[in-house]
Amino acid sequence: MSADRMKLPAILATVVGAGLALLSWSQTWYDLVLVSSAGGAASGDAIAVLGSIASPALAALGLAGLALVAALAIAGPGIRIILGVLEVLLGGSIVLAAVVAIGDPVTAVSPAVTDATGVAGSEPTAALVAGVTPTFWPAAAVIAGAVLILAGVLVLATGTRWPASSRRYRGARLEEHRPGEPALPASDRAIDDWDELSRGDDPTDNIESGHDTESGDGARPGDGAGPADGTGPTRPNR
Repeated sequence: MSADRMKLPAILATVVGAGLALLSWSQTWYDLVLVSSAGGAASGDAIAVLGSIASPALAALGLAGLALVAALAIAGPGIRIILGVLEVLLGGSIVLAAVVAIGDPVTAVSPAVTDATGVAGSEPTAALVAGVTPTFWPAAAVIAGAVLILAGVLVLATGTRWPASSRRYRGARLEEHRPGEPALPASDRAIDDWDELSRGDDPTDNIESGHDTESGDGARPGDGAGPADGTGPTRPNR
């Protein structure tokens, strides 16, 4: 596939990676079992620890990935390079956030232990943990970050050769239509008028000045002007 056709795959990969990160953030990452207060044995009830507790940064990172989708769709070639670098960094941050939670699950579930027991502090909460069972979703977060990294690399490699957006708004001066020239569509004329108003100009100035120039070439009816020799108007003989 040529580089100019990689825009849609790169944007879709960004959507998948950011969406998967948000989805994993909302799912259960660990099944937590606490120590029973009766003598140190594990209690029978497991506590579901969501990704929002184990790795809360994923929400902001996933939303940032979705914002990149909109930016990539309308950005120019130079901005795409910057967005590609940001996407690689964003994917790496998601992988790092997930790996930290996977590498130290007891610390990751510590807020859930505090909510269940009222005990705070890393060491006291760790002493109350009898077991932590991971689910699929921590690994899904790592996959999401890896997808974003690959999408960012794809943007860096091909972004400068993507086709331009289907429609671009550009400022234009409102000019009087000349005979023989094709008329602008009504939608384009409306856009031109708004561009003039945005710059603080009156879109009717050019048209009015053109009319004044035409009318100033000759004498106006009733102004008393006569021939150029200054003899004044002649009266018919009765």
